[in-house]
Order: sequence, then C-alpha cells, then structure tokens
Amino acid sequence: MRALVVGPGAEGRFAEVPEPEPGPGQALVEVRQASVNFSDLRHMGRLPEGTVLGYDAAGVVLRAAEDGTGPREGARVAAFGAGAWAERAAFDTGSIAVVPDGVDLVRAAALPMAGLTALRSLRAAGPAPGSRVLVTGASGAVGRLAVQLARRAGAHVIASVSRPERAARLASGLGAAVDVAVGRDGVEPVDVAVGLDGVEPVDVVIETVGGPALVAAWALLRPGGNLQSVGWACGQPAVFPPNSTFSLGPARSLNSFGDVTAPADDLAHLLALVAADEVSLEIGLNGSWEDLDGAKAAQLGGSLTGKIVLAVGRTP
Repeated sequence: MRALVVGPGAEGRFAEVPEPEPGPGQALVEVRQASVNFSDLRHMGRLPEGTVLGYDAAGVVLRAAEDGTGPREGARVAAFGAGAWAERAAFDTGSIAVVPDGVDLVRAAALPMAGLTALRSLRAAGPAPGSRVLVTGASGAVGRLAVQLARRAGAHVIASVSRPERAARLASGLGAAVDVAVGRDGVEPVDVAVGLDGVEPVDVVIETVGGPALVAAWALLRPGGNLQSVGWACGQPAVFPPNSTFSLGPARSLNSFGDVTAPADDLAHLLALVAADEVSLEIGLNGSWEDLDGAKAAQLGGSLTGKIVLAVGRTP
C-alpha cells in the first residue's frame, strides 16, 4: 500500500510499504482523511528513514479487532496513533472513537491531537468556574479549542494572538466575544509576548508558543496558579529573569504536557461536542495528500489559520 514516509534528508515522500498486521486489540482502518500537525513536520528529522508519518486519521473500519473491543466493521471512526498517513493503518481500539452522524471525516480527522491536548491540559490545570484562563497562540488548533473548552467550563478566557487579523477571525469564528490580547501589527507569531502587556493576572495558562511568550505568561500567573506548557511553536529559548520564579503565597506550578494515552473516551467526548455544535473546528486547507509540499509550506509559513486535512487515496 502507499504511505507517506520519512525519506532521505528528512523529507516526506511516498513509498510502498507492507500492509499493516493488526494485533488482537487493534482495528484495521481504511484512512480517508489525515490531518497535519505542526510537530509532524518540524520533527520529521528525528524519525528513522522509512517511518510512516502522521498521527491523526479518520476513515472506515475494514476489520474489527479480534478481541471484540472497539468499533464494528464499516464504522466511521477517528483515530490517534503513529503511522496515520497511509492508505490503511492499524490502531489500538483504545485510540479509536466512532464519528457521530452529522460530523464529516474532514473535521473528525482534524480533532485528535489538538483536541486531546486542549482537553487534557485544561483538565490537568483544573480551572474553576469564574477563574481567569490565558491561552497563548489562541488562533492555532490547540489554542482555539482550549479557548472554547475553557469558556464552556465557565472560565473567563483571555486569548493571546500575534496579529490583529487573527484576533478578528478568532472572535468571529467562535460566535461570542472573548478578551483578546494582540501583539503589534506585522510582528512574527513568535512575538506573542508583546501582546501580553497590560493583561491582568490569571489563574491558569495554556501555553503553546514557548520562548518569550512562556516567560511573559509565567509572570502573569497568580500565586497557586498553574501553567501548562503544551507547545513551543516559536523555537526560541525561554530566558527567565533572576528571581522571576519566586513569589509569596501558594506555589505556582509549571507543567509539561503530552499525555495522549488511551484517548478513545476523550475523543468520543470531543466528537460529541462537535456534533452538538458546542465546539467548532476551523479547517484552513483540505487538499490531497499528493501535495504534501504545499501542505508543509502552508503549515510552516505562518500565514494559514485552521487545520490542514489531507484526503488520502481518494475523496470520500
């Protein structure tokens, strides 16, 4: 079968690879749509040559798991697991959720990594109703979902973006007002920290940018608050001024986040929210996987907002 793999020079390329051989607790899925994550492209060079790329997929179950777990044959599913950019893939049934009627496979494929990161990082931070939650890089896939989920939990949300046009798009796309901290017009996305001047202290931070934005967000954290570091889009170091990690009162905490184990239940919950129009997904590009170079340029170029989802093999 065809798959997109790590090629020479850490570039993605098509290759013929062996058919997957599902274990007893795995379902064989015909992948119809697969989404592109920033990390899929930025960290491609860390993977051995020949590794099948991708983690987010949506498609149809060709063969249900032998142990009787998971969705039945023919079910439309969203899945999270390594090797998603292939015509067929084997996924653990603990990483698969049935796609509800009314949710297309494009949106389903856009959800797994970004949705799980937003949901689980907020759950780990534990914002109470009425608490103040800062989301940096809020126009990105994780940030946009974190804004919506935090608002749904009753928090007061401050969405930090780098450019005015991204602020307008975020507010209009969510259909309701949010407080938006905006950087200077024309600055690069890595300079989100510019827009945090004047923001009042917060109880929780979902931080996706890293570097100076991480340092600036930490400075806004109230005693007893929690910062979840879930991304490092800027690629710059975070340099904390002397004594900036000290404060009186209850301890502040900074946690890394990357727990995407056994995501089936959470993925099903997120899909149900999408089906009920309680959470929206922005698709910036839905093209063919034949144009991986174009998708890579759009993802890393910084001009595109919304998820990139690629049709695999054929258009559903």
